[in-house]
Amino acid sequence: MVELGVNIDHVATVRQARRTFEPDPVWAAVAAELGGADCITVHLREDRRHIQDRDVRILRETVTAKLNLEMACHPEIVELACQVRPDQATLVPERREEVTTEGGLDARAQRDVLTAAVRRLREVGIVVSLFLDPQPEQIETAIELGAQAVELHTGQYALARGAEQQKQLAALADAGRLVRRLDMQLHAGHGLTYHNVRPVARIEGMRELNIGHSIVARALMVGMQQAVAEMKALLR
Repeated sequence: MVELGVNIDHVATVRQARRTFEPDPVWAAVAAELGGADCITVHLREDRRHIQDRDVRILRETVTAKLNLEMACHPEIVELACQVRPDQATLVPERREEVTTEGGLDARAQRDVLTAAVRRLREVGIVVSLFLDPQPEQIETAIELGAQAVELHTGQYALARGAEQQKQLAALADAGRLVRRLDMQLHAGHGLTYHNVRPVARIEGMRELNIGHSIVARALMVGMQQAVAEMKALLR
């Protein structure tokens, strides 16, 4: 069965809107695990707009599922990851002016900085995944850099409708075959919802889906544990 990674960044977004102590993403992680989350995902951004260093450190001590740290290749963040040692680090692009991650890494253009980050993270036993658009040249670069997994960016699929959505799904399936042929784990995420997740979950060899905004939005209505349980049911 496909594993569900629950991204709890937006719980921290609500907290940071008032610069207070609640809602605590650590609480959200506990509820998500009770709902069946296989992985807890957080993105520690350079500007600390939502998740804080303190959150990552406490989550490392409290999460019993896999802890996945999304991060850019900033030296400060790489060193913090090496101290905290999440189970997995997913390297993503990051721009301060973006609302959310807008696309995959350009692994070919950033080969040198990515090589150094992947090597450093793997030295301390962290599994490294690269967040990539479903493009063969990017995926082939990932294996050259030493990545152990690729998370396919599903944003274009999520935005598309009708025939275009089927075209984007086919591109994801083709990219997934290449990821598996290169002996890397196949992950996917971005823009996935309760309405569009099942076709992506059905892609052969899909190992992990990371979903945040849709689950947190649903949790506002029914609670985090129930929202995660409903998404898990869809993945079954």
